[in-house]
Amino acid sequence: MALVHRASRSTTLLAIILASYLMIVLDVSIVITALPKIHHALGFSATGLSWVQNAYTLAFGGLLLLGARAGDILGRRRMFVVGIGLFTAASLAAGLAQSAAWLLTARAVQGAGAAIAAPSTLALLTTAFPEGPERTRAVAYYGAVAGGGGSVGLVLGGLLTDLLSWRFGLFINVPIGIALMLAAPRYLPETVRRTGRFDLRGAASSTLGMTAVVFGIVRAATAGWTDRLTVSSLVAGVVLLALFVVNERHAEQPITPLHLFANRERAGAYAARVLFVGAMFGMFFFLTQYLQGVKGYSPLEAGVAFLPLSLVMFSMVLVVPRLAASLGNARLLTAGVVTALAGMTWLSQISSGTPYLTGIALPMAILGVGAGAAFTPLTSSGVAGVSPEDAGAASGLVNVAHQVGGSLGLGVLVTVSAQAHDLASSISASLTAGAVMLALALAVVVVVLLRPERSGAAAPVASH
Repeated sequence: MALVHRASRSTTLLAIILASYLMIVLDVSIVITALPKIHHALGFSATGLSWVQNAYTLAFGGLLLLGARAGDILGRRRMFVVGIGLFTAASLAAGLAQSAAWLLTARAVQGAGAAIAAPSTLALLTTAFPEGPERTRAVAYYGAVAGGGGSVGLVLGGLLTDLLSWRFGLFINVPIGIALMLAAPRYLPETVRRTGRFDLRGAASSTLGMTAVVFGIVRAATAGWTDRLTVSSLVAGVVLLALFVVNERHAEQPITPLHLFANRERAGAYAARVLFVGAMFGMFFFLTQYLQGVKGYSPLEAGVAFLPLSLVMFSMVLVVPRLAASLGNARLLTAGVVTALAGMTWLSQISSGTPYLTGIALPMAILGVGAGAAFTPLTSSGVAGVSPEDAGAASGLVNVAHQVGGSLGLGVLVTVSAQAHDLASSISASLTAGAVMLALALAVVVVVLLRPERSGAAAPVASH
């Protein structure tokens, strides 16, 4: 009886974690199918429109490490509730936005709330489920949400935009957030509070540094790489990020313990995730505009068009635990990135006359297989071998890589797309750049993750 009760409680705990993380991930993409409507309603420029995503992802990624530290010091359940509360209030404000500045401010506050809540989700998961098949299964579901949640957001956002308004893609978070805040104290365990300090200098320098870099990249799309503001923004961003690293080396209690990067598997997983997610975010952003701007799809039709990707990614969760057990993380990740690269390369060949089934749906399904296979080992490797004390920081870095990768990838692809003369060719160029990012991710996986595994496997044979 006790075993059944424990299993039921574990299922409920996992459901709360996944529902909260899905809501957080959805808000990256739920506005994408509504972007043409938001563009006209609030008067955004073509390149300024990318900040509807970037305001959220940069605040999310930049403040995640501080959010992770807050969970370690103040208690992860407590900070989960605070983060969800801030996210819910900001979602209401964003849905009520009457100007571009209002919406971007609310989106940034949403990102801050997500940054407080998200690290606690993975940290609570890793401490609640012991290493082995149970954790592998839980992480597989978490990885499916991280990878497939974006495409679900496209469908849901399209549906709400078509039937009601783009604003309801933001309003929908309010009842869900309230329900999660009420359920968390009952089902989520509280962690021990620790004494400590908040590394505010580290948080400020990392967030401002990444924002400056992405601003410079996006500005280069319209003003050019030699523009004074472009150059000064990029230089300021690099200097701030360098100061962040220096600060973390000397801070008494850094938000990013640099020893987490000393592990080759974790460091490689963070780098590969930045590149992989950057390509995926850019694909969502541009392919949505292609479907509506070139093919004439409605927001709902554009969202539904992503179902081959969504369904395949979520179905992969059924087989990924067995594949991970038989192949190992590095080999499964390599196979996933290779498959995703094939799908993205095929998808990048689109033109104004590309048929949906053979030119869009099939390559998206292949991309979904690759992404579904890749995200679970990327997540597992990102938290591999960490002590309970570092679980929050390590899970924070997984999410930082996810959000910062999305912002950087979108910034680079916006710049690439601006060089083309028409919408169809600009989107083809951006998807080609996405394929290049996946190729770089594959290089990182092979050199950093796969090759050491092979060497390790060969070592015992040589010793005999």
